[in-house]
Amino acid sequence: MPADLPKRILIGRALRSDKLGETLLPKRLALPVFASDALSSVAYAPEEILLTLSIAGASAIHFSWQIGLVVAVVMLAVVASYRQNVHAYPSGGGDYEVATVNHGPNSGLVVASALLVDYVLTVAVSTTSGVANVVSAVPSLRGHELPLSILVVILLMGMNLRGVRESGSAFAVPTYAFMAGVMGMVVWGAIRSGLGQTMNAESSGFHLQATPGNDSLAGFAMVFLLLKAFSSGCAALTGVEAISNGVPAFRKPKSKNAATTLLMMASIAVVMFMGIIWLARLTHVQMAEDPAEQLVGAGPGYHQKTALAQISEAVFSNFTPGFYFVATVTGLILVLAANTAFNGFPVLGSILAQDRYLPRQLHTRGDRLAFSNGIILLAGVAILFIIAFDADPTRLIQLYIVGVFVSFNMSQSGMIRHWTRLLRTETDPKKRSHMQRSRAINAFGLVMTMAVLIVVLATKISHAWIAIATMVVLFVMMKAIRRHYERVSTELVAAEEPEDVAPPTRVHAIVLVSKLHKPALRALAYARLARAHTLEAVTVNVDPADTEALRKDWDARGIEVPLKVLDSPFREITGPVLDYVKNLRRSSPRDVVSVYIPEYVVGHWYEHLLHNQSALRLKGRLLFKPGVMVTSVPWQLESSERRKPQKAWSAPGAVRRGEPRHHGGRPFETSDTTRTGNKDGSP
Repeated sequence: MPADLPKRILIGRALRSDKLGETLLPKRLALPVFASDALSSVAYAPEEILLTLSIAGASAIHFSWQIGLVVAVVMLAVVASYRQNVHAYPSGGGDYEVATVNHGPNSGLVVASALLVDYVLTVAVSTTSGVANVVSAVPSLRGHELPLSILVVILLMGMNLRGVRESGSAFAVPTYAFMAGVMGMVVWGAIRSGLGQTMNAESSGFHLQATPGNDSLAGFAMVFLLLKAFSSGCAALTGVEAISNGVPAFRKPKSKNAATTLLMMASIAVVMFMGIIWLARLTHVQMAEDPAEQLVGAGPGYHQKTALAQISEAVFSNFTPGFYFVATVTGLILVLAANTAFNGFPVLGSILAQDRYLPRQLHTRGDRLAFSNGIILLAGVAILFIIAFDADPTRLIQLYIVGVFVSFNMSQSGMIRHWTRLLRTETDPKKRSHMQRSRAINAFGLVMTMAVLIVVLATKISHAWIAIATMVVLFVMMKAIRRHYERVSTELVAAEEPEDVAPPTRVHAIVLVSKLHKPALRALAYARLARAHTLEAVTVNVDPADTEALRKDWDARGIEVPLKVLDSPFREITGPVLDYVKNLRRSSPRDVVSVYIPEYVVGHWYEHLLHNQSALRLKGRLLFKPGVMVTSVPWQLESSERRKPQKAWSAPGAVRRGEPRHHGGRPFETSDTTRTGNKDGSP
């Protein structure tokens, strides 16, 4: 059985690099891949508005549709602005590229930090919200939200490791089913309303009273509450920027297809968002942050369902399958909305890695031509957030939209500078008119997003500081990574003229041995072939009996290489070897010391725990010593060669003619506090 068979079963066969074009997405797949986050936001954004307004009691609920309308206007303005972005910057850098080009690298890093935090929270919020909706429909799952959310993130990670196109195909059906379910619910509700039929949510019979201490909100307090509800509702805008970051994944013409997908997404999202708010008022949904205190008549054992679950239950009261269909597809779309982040985070991480702000491993594509390292990193960090906030979507949403609107603002101001710079040199009246119109659209978008950001910071700072602090940490970390890469690059750059550096005068070769066995003999033979100026074998005297046995065996074989024994009164191996190498370097600073270390090669992961620990420690320490070269000489054990038997390479140069070619024992791989080998010489 091939070693990578489990991997192939999980993520599929590897794809050649020249197959990248086959993974590009048509609009019908790009919509569920990149817009599922923004579309799914309509499932919880109206609920956040209702929850916030509930603080003031029933008197404030009638403001929900006005707040929803303002949110819809902001969404359309932002989408119109991003349509300009995808035409001007189609390379996939999105907000990061716009800010970097027009405001400078530091502004670009601010946007990158905000987007990275936003992508992580997208996964955390989407999965926990999806699980919450499923629990509303299946109450028996209550209490298991945390493990279910973690399991969902792991499953999403596995699906995305299979590649963008495959994940898009898998997510297309649930996304379109969600759109059909919500649209169908709105239409069915309108028909029943037109026929005069009554539709009441399960909470409609409760009386909503203000939170204790907020019974008479008025004046500035009420304005503040309405602004806070507006900022909560702006969670519906999350994910809008994902398409501008994913333009390279579209089929040609990339910019046009991306702009069209943006418009489709905005139109669908606004209709669903306003439809849900209308139905919430029509069915008299009562949502409360503290149901036991605020919902009179609910009772202490009442478990509050999500707003969407209550609305669909009321609308489809005469058609139960409709309720379960909406509950199912809502749970699926909320979970799959995290796929937007699984496509955006790795691409942005790859761009940042290419710019040397993140580790280079994030720029590498995996077997399925996806940025596998970025996908795995995103899943891991999102799981940490889910655990830290106990899979509570309401608490996570409070952190959510800060990063989104920071990137919105930087992007829109950057686009205004972009068009202004082009207008200075453009003379064609038609092109100037187009640029001026685009600049006006971006300016309107900036006004909208700036207002939202101010409101968010003013109303959510008690929670938002966590997201802001995380952004600051990321910013500092990326600057430090960039400095490290620049320092390394400066040190490694080759001089244009040959430098006047004297070559080493001599090479001292050292072969580390603990017993005379096959790996040691191979290392001796290999070291002899290198023809160093001096060659000696070195062993550490941890056990006098073993050391004496090694001496006798060495002399009996007549090996010409001298054997050096290092004393170790504290039974430690690494220290004496390092001291010996250091002394050689001190006595001849211009000489090079070449250390040969025999090692086992095993075939199973658990066998690695049993071998080569001393070798790893020694190599780790020796690598930091200037003028010291370390060479590993592997010996493949039977477990590593079981699938492809080969004849073992012998080491005739290390032993006397006529002597046996093998001897039992173990290579130089024992721990610092144990014996160098068993008495019988077994590994």
